[in-house]
Amino acid sequence: MRIGVFICHCGSNIAATVDVKKVAEAAWGMNDVVYSTDSMYTCSEPGQQAIEEAIREHKLHGVVVASCSPRMHEPTFRRTVERAGLNRYMFEMANIREHVSWIGRDKALNTLKATELVRMAVEKLRLNRVLTPKKIPATRKVLVIGGGVAGIQASLDCADAGLEVVLVEREPSIGGKMSKLDKTFPTVDCSSCILGPRMVDVAQHERITLYAYSEIDSVSGYVGNFEVNIRKKASYVDWEKCTGCGACTEKCPSRKTFDRFNEGLGATTAINIPFPQAIPKKATITAGACRQFQGKKCGVCAKFCPTGAINHEQKDEIVTVKVGAIVAATGYDLTDWTVYGEYGAGRYPDVITSLQYERMLSASGPYGGHIKRPSNGEEPKSIVFIQCVGSRDPSIGRPYCSGFCCMYTAKQAIMTKDHIPDSRSYVFYMDIRSPGKGYDEFTRRAQEEYGAQYVRGRVSQVYPRGDKMVVRGADTLLGLPVEVEADLVVLAVGGEASRDAPKLAEKLRISYDGFGFFMEGHPKLKPVETNTAGVFLAGSCQGLKDIPSSVSQGSAAAAKVMALLSRDMLESDPQTALVDIKRCIGCSKCVKVCPFGAIREQDLRGQIKAEVLEAVCQGCGLCNATCPQGAIQLSHATDNQILAEVEALLCQM
Repeated sequence: MRIGVFICHCGSNIAATVDVKKVAEAAWGMNDVVYSTDSMYTCSEPGQQAIEEAIREHKLHGVVVASCSPRMHEPTFRRTVERAGLNRYMFEMANIREHVSWIGRDKALNTLKATELVRMAVEKLRLNRVLTPKKIPATRKVLVIGGGVAGIQASLDCADAGLEVVLVEREPSIGGKMSKLDKTFPTVDCSSCILGPRMVDVAQHERITLYAYSEIDSVSGYVGNFEVNIRKKASYVDWEKCTGCGACTEKCPSRKTFDRFNEGLGATTAINIPFPQAIPKKATITAGACRQFQGKKCGVCAKFCPTGAINHEQKDEIVTVKVGAIVAATGYDLTDWTVYGEYGAGRYPDVITSLQYERMLSASGPYGGHIKRPSNGEEPKSIVFIQCVGSRDPSIGRPYCSGFCCMYTAKQAIMTKDHIPDSRSYVFYMDIRSPGKGYDEFTRRAQEEYGAQYVRGRVSQVYPRGDKMVVRGADTLLGLPVEVEADLVVLAVGGEASRDAPKLAEKLRISYDGFGFFMEGHPKLKPVETNTAGVFLAGSCQGLKDIPSSVSQGSAAAAKVMALLSRDMLESDPQTALVDIKRCIGCSKCVKVCPFGAIREQDLRGQIKAEVLEAVCQGCGLCNATCPQGAIQLSHATDNQILAEVEALLCQM
């Protein structure tokens, strides 16, 4: 075998703490190495051309590149060797940047370690074999999970490109958190005026099938050929018959139901339509609040429904769809602010969340667009906004910044002055984070034009004094304690991953981080892709973001879907597990541990054997590590290849 080795300086990233030339010289003495060199930037166009030329000139059978993480540039170099006539899997990469130069300062030790990693890569490459991808057909249909602004954008982009779209939303209406907002920053334009037409576009688009009040029950299959079971939850109203006239909601006698859309600021009826612009505009019965389900005599809604749409016997329904790609756009939930005992933990009616304040400001909200104190209905004159509630707080497991709180607080301070000209707003903040286009100017406008008084410091306590709420904190710029008597306190509550996100991640077979946010394939190069081929991310399910960023990521995910499904046939990755039938004892341990459902039992002449579905397998290697007989081997990472790397390392010790 003839192997070529290429060591990258990566500017000074590697060369500053590794003697790159010495590593290249050492490679000449390794088994089967017939060419070795170093270059400043191996991933650059000249660097790739040098690899191609060396393959042709020295008739190389395999290539080792020692540079950065394979997660970043392994596909790049595989394409390079392929252009020169080699099979893409006759390539190995040694990570001497993240694993060596970035974690050590001793140049001699770093050089030794880099040399050892190159030797290990060479020994593995000597046992590599040519692998060939298989062709699989693709279904030109996409599933979008989540009907917020990101999911809406992804759905419309895919549908406009000619793809069939299935949009699933767990709430009775699409729109997400944006549908609850009154205005948006930094333009202070009407949220429903922006979102409403897009929601209507979804309802009227001929290529979009909408399943509202539905959830994903199960997902099977693989990229290009997913089979998804959708659970249509019982709304106890036949939506085919319902016209959204509202007669049922007007007559319903059960009027003390918690209003989820208005964040509990007011009560609603047991049967209701979430908001006037809801899509679909259909009624839903809350079973726990309905008298009929409590065994009491009622049936008023059925009596007054002009189309006979009420059906108290309705059951959940499972719908199965086949799609080629999936976009997860499940949004976020507000952090549980009631854990803050110092802010009243939800005990004080005049301490509300920022989203409740949005519903208060909205003309379609429970107060008709008038700001009122929930305790007595009076107009507040002094309002305190407290930032970073549930953000940047390790004590409750939320050390991250939610990103949008500083901006919506500035917006709410501006809107407060518009609603109540003689009011005064105070904003307690840690730092102002406003990096977007026009964002910093917007926060300054709140202070300079609208008179919002910003106080840098944390609030230590909020408690009642008479009919006022006392906000006690500190001004860290002045170094003095501060106490403000307020009529209303608004908590700028941060966001967290949707509470059902981990369950959905397991169904989709994708990774999620310690906070529950879905993990992208690469933080820079694959921000909307996941570790499962054919599954993409959009919006705040991947990490909290504002409306423009969510819309951008929705379009980005749609673009990835279009690129994927633009081909009639897809290539499967051949780096999959393979079963040696002769050694398999049918214990099925591999079936139980496979996180992708890629292994199943098969009956061969009365004997149970494992079978790998190559198109589903993601090459994680769990089955390989679990099999007691060593009957499963992972292509491109066999036991012998790994042992060859270990032996190469031990021989130098």
